[in-house]
Amino acid sequence: MRILIVEDEIRLADNIAAALRQGAGVAVDCAHDGKEGASLTEFGHYDLLLLDLMLPGLDGLSIVRRVRARGDATPILVLTARDERRHVVELLNAGADDYLTKPFDLGELIARVKALIRRGKGAAHPLLKVGRLTLNAVEQTVRCGGQLIDLSPTEYRILEYLMFRPRAIVSKRELLEHLYDYTWEHHSNVIEAHISNLRKRLRAMREEATVETLRGRGYRLEAPDSEL
Repeated sequence: MRILIVEDEIRLADNIAAALRQGAGVAVDCAHDGKEGASLTEFGHYDLLLLDLMLPGLDGLSIVRRVRARGDATPILVLTARDERRHVVELLNAGADDYLTKPFDLGELIARVKALIRRGKGAAHPLLKVGRLTLNAVEQTVRCGGQLIDLSPTEYRILEYLMFRPRAIVSKRELLEHLYDYTWEHHSNVIEAHISNLRKRLRAMREEATVETLRGRGYRLEAPDSEL
């Protein structure tokens, strides 16, 4: 998944980004003022927006209103200081999905981020199932017929993204953006190798669901009709 953090405290933004990359296995972009953050929400594709309420240039509430005014349903989690809690009702009415009061526990932040992303994908339950595959988004494990599949972190993230959208065609660029944040172009030549390894692991488990390559279009997780 891919997350945008808009936070003007650079050290805090860096700490949150590192925790999300390590604890949630997501790609992260950062902006340090409201105008830059608002611009990125227009031109980037994100699975969650993490906004500070008080930002230079444009505050978090204004960003929430802009995002919702154009019909963008991306989940939004807002960070507020204790003396800003009076704005919570206004934030939620404007379209924010959740909020956290500073200072906060990074573990709680990661848990809320994961829950909001699952809800945004239409998968409130942490288990995803396609064919004989069962993915547990909390444990970050994948099983086939109950047997654990040993996947690398990148293979897991590819399969997770495709299992959120079974049979949908996912372009190579979209997949790379959700794996590698703004550095995705440097990794474009290795995605085929990860896809190939993932196919081999699925075949080794005698799983009929597989990752198809559609030349010039992208990738798709396909499974027999009876098993979707």
